[in-house]
Amino acid sequence: MVHIGDVPFGSKGFAVIAGPCSIESREQLEQTAQAVQTAGAHCLRGGAYKPRSSPYSFQGLGREGLEILGAVSASLGIPTVTEIVDVADLDAIAEHADAFQIGARNMQNYTLLNAVGRTQKPTLLKRGPAATLDELLLAAEYVVSSGNPHVILCERGIKTFERATRNTLDLNAVPYLKQRSHLPVIVDPSHGTGIRGLVAPMAKAAVACGADGVMVEVHVDPTRALSDGHQSLFPSQFDELMRSLGPFVEAAGRTL
Repeated sequence: MVHIGDVPFGSKGFAVIAGPCSIESREQLEQTAQAVQTAGAHCLRGGAYKPRSSPYSFQGLGREGLEILGAVSASLGIPTVTEIVDVADLDAIAEHADAFQIGARNMQNYTLLNAVGRTQKPTLLKRGPAATLDELLLAAEYVVSSGNPHVILCERGIKTFERATRNTLDLNAVPYLKQRSHLPVIVDPSHGTGIRGLVAPMAKAAVACGADGVMVEVHVDPTRALSDGHQSLFPSQFDELMRSLGPFVEAAGRTL
């Protein structure tokens, strides 16, 4: 079991991480955080540093974003997850967030894996877009063997020949990873599909195949989001998702 703040992952509970892809302003994060917390989310996500495919896309607010994340977390009493992309930012992120996220692009950044491994900070490790499950497990070994056992694995979709969705969400990964390791496994249906209307169905499917939680992108106004607005839920949609997840979680023998 791994805890982010006081939220357990890998227990009988089903944990939900929610929030915007990128932190854009104090007002945007605060409004989104209040909405997801009211709906029942257990942890808040928000990117201060954003590695993007295009160098011309919004790259995040950096240190200012971290300070906003820390302030909102303290104000609302909700634990936070944010991405680390550079070892140089490790201490700053550790100060303002409750957990590191290793994004898909950095799954095999071994210098970064070793660095977070030398901390005791919970680390959410995302599967790379072309990584096998064994490669994901070996990436987790870098963190654990460096001294940090607090690792959560995340299936977020892989690149295949299919172009109807952003990625192909490989839910086979969940039971496979749980059979091969003792680590909690969650699913990211937002990146896994890239389509707002598919997030809720795949979140429910994640419950059914044994995931320990989901991470969902939510924005106070996705039409104006600076990144990933097309796959981000409106607050009202997230509220409906949380309500509809209940029976699936209960059927899986868990609590929400």
